[in-house]
Amino acid sequence: MRTNQQITLKGPTTLRGVGVHSGNPVEITIRPAPANHGVAFLRTGMHTGNDRLIKAHHACVSATELCTVIGDVASGAVATIEHLMSALYGLGVDNALIEIDGPEMPILDGSALPFVKAIDAVGLAQCGAPRRWIKVLRPVRIEVDRAFAELRPIDRGFRLDVEIDFESPVIGRSRKAMDLTAASYRREIAGARTFGMMKDVERYWKAGFALGASLENTVAVGETAVVNPEGLRFADEFVRHKFLDAVGDLALAGLPLQGAYRSYCGGHRMNVGVLTALFSDRANYAIIEAQGSRRESALAEFGVGLGIAAFAGDL
Repeated sequence: MRTNQQITLKGPTTLRGVGVHSGNPVEITIRPAPANHGVAFLRTGMHTGNDRLIKAHHACVSATELCTVIGDVASGAVATIEHLMSALYGLGVDNALIEIDGPEMPILDGSALPFVKAIDAVGLAQCGAPRRWIKVLRPVRIEVDRAFAELRPIDRGFRLDVEIDFESPVIGRSRKAMDLTAASYRREIAGARTFGMMKDVERYWKAGFALGASLENTVAVGETAVVNPEGLRFADEFVRHKFLDAVGDLALAGLPLQGAYRSYCGGHRMNVGVLTALFSDRANYAIIEAQGSRRESALAEFGVGLGIAAFAGDL
């Protein structure tokens, strides 16, 4: 499939499960969407009786503690969107509408693989419009204590370099760097599961988190070993999952990125924060369109970027 054309799904696909934090059952349907629609969530089943459309965009993020949340609780929110967003970005899907009847995405097996399989089952289709990218023009970096995240210019494509460093000897320090393509995402990233420390479970429960976590959807890390009887899917599954999360959070740029991302001890807050830094100055980036567009060629001569649709939502 030509990568210079916007992509959507050929048909709808439905998945059911429970939220990893809420523990509540939820059903989602991923639907095709037209060109320039982007990715959006339609929150249904609200007590007000009104549905709410929430753009998958960094400006709509309302929380980043243990997961990424868009929207707000009062008028409608969707939590733990990062795994589906990662799958959509990893497979090159530009446009999709996700109907969801609860406040949190299903965790499924804790990875992006069930979403990838569901999308593959219905297939992908071109939208008949040229793809647009956000090209990083100037380096941006944020730091919080020893952690940092940065985006830098690159000649082509999107490269991620994610490093983790945990005190736990079971996890330790590891790093994953890779150019992102649909093939590499399916092969190396999609199947990496979320993980958590057994010693933190009671604290999470008291704070209202991890109420739906189990060995079927989470890699449980004990003091000296992984608790799950099947072990790890990859020797470095922990950093691969952080890579997966970074892809999903960075998808909230609203368009595919052309740039290089690097993080050390990052997480949802850092991933979203570096997008905020990128978009804080119009000189940091440009909106480019797939080659072959006469409009793009004319504007490029004058150094003018193409406009990007406005996204609703407040920080």
